[in-house]
Amino acid sequence: MFGRILASGAVGAARSMSTAWWRHVEPAPKDPILGVTEAFLADPSPNKVNVGVGAYRDDNGKPVVLECVREAERRIAGNLNMEYLPMGGSVNMVEETLKLAYGENSDLLKDKRVAAVQALSGTGACRLFADFQKRFSPDSQIYIPVPTWANHHNIWRDAHVPQRTFHYYHPQSRGLDFASMMDDIKNAPNGSFFLLHACAHNPTGVDPSEEQWREISHQFKVKGHFAFFDMAYQGFASGDPERDAKSIRIFLEDGHLIGCAQSYAKNMGLYGQRVGCLSVVCEDEKQAVAVKSQLQQLARPMYSNPPVHGALIVSTILGDPDLKKLWLKEVKGMADRIIGMRTALRENLEKLGSPLSWEHVTKQIGMFCYSGMTPEQVDRLTQEYHIYMTRNGRISMAGVTTGNVGYLANAIHEVTKSG
Repeated sequence: MFGRILASGAVGAARSMSTAWWRHVEPAPKDPILGVTEAFLADPSPNKVNVGVGAYRDDNGKPVVLECVREAERRIAGNLNMEYLPMGGSVNMVEETLKLAYGENSDLLKDKRVAAVQALSGTGACRLFADFQKRFSPDSQIYIPVPTWANHHNIWRDAHVPQRTFHYYHPQSRGLDFASMMDDIKNAPNGSFFLLHACAHNPTGVDPSEEQWREISHQFKVKGHFAFFDMAYQGFASGDPERDAKSIRIFLEDGHLIGCAQSYAKNMGLYGQRVGCLSVVCEDEKQAVAVKSQLQQLARPMYSNPPVHGALIVSTILGDPDLKKLWLKEVKGMADRIIGMRTALRENLEKLGSPLSWEHVTKQIGMFCYSGMTPEQVDRLTQEYHIYMTRNGRISMAGVTTGNVGYLANAIHEVTKSG
């Protein structure tokens, strides 16, 4: 009898333990960007406007699938198998992607000095590099601009790479705090890792000028720093992929060994395909082979091999002269629409007699405008006008249309006119 009681007690304790594994787990904080979309979707107002989402919309506020993508999919459908890709991904996609970043006739590519693998869009490329940095430079840290895309902090944190920050945005001018940025570059320990946005800085839309990039590159050379470029918006920023890669080309001209994350989410509209590339410039071909092998080994326990469909779309477009020409036309069209909306928003605000300067709206570039509005002003926009954006005042210009730009400008004017 006593034995049965003991056994019963042991079973009860075991059962209690087995049901308590995750009782200590608290809900994760909501993602600030995705939370904006959730709130927008729940709002029944017919006047609601979402300028929080980081995805392109046409002038009717609708998602876009590029015609070059449609044609690529028509060619792919039923004609290719869906076997596993190698750990390094699609060779054709990677080759074409590297040409975009480093140049069609790059000596680095001819000399096979670039180690590169297909990655899960820009996020995956950054994470793969962060893990590579931790494994092969374990005592290093990463310098990240203030502000930056919020996920950058998550990526290097979860890779266990210590983070430092450097000055970038100047709130008073709504522009670049170049002097402070250069001071931070000079004062960082020699041989530090820096995360740089190649173009269309997210969230500010503020980029260094070509001359400033040359000064930055020179100072990196003096200090022996390593530049890791996140290039999520090539072609999407100015409409010209060559122009948008200028920062990287300047560093390469100066002989830097750099890293680069590329993504086709924005410039081909392949958001859900998660197709991108990580590349690392090496001293020679032998080193590039070694680095690529290690990148592949890091990828193996993460996701084994990257997905095939998005890579097929990209390689089909970039590998066909006519489709590539169409893509260049379409990506310029997307960039031009956003540039046009910047002009319209600024003009509407100025016509309303705003006491503030809105020059920064047209000076900034890319998908986002860092408006300078306070969290309290953003809250008023949401509560009184059903306009949704992140509380740091970042406006996704992709959500601005000819149909809502007047309404948006009037609301911004009302919440900012008293300073």
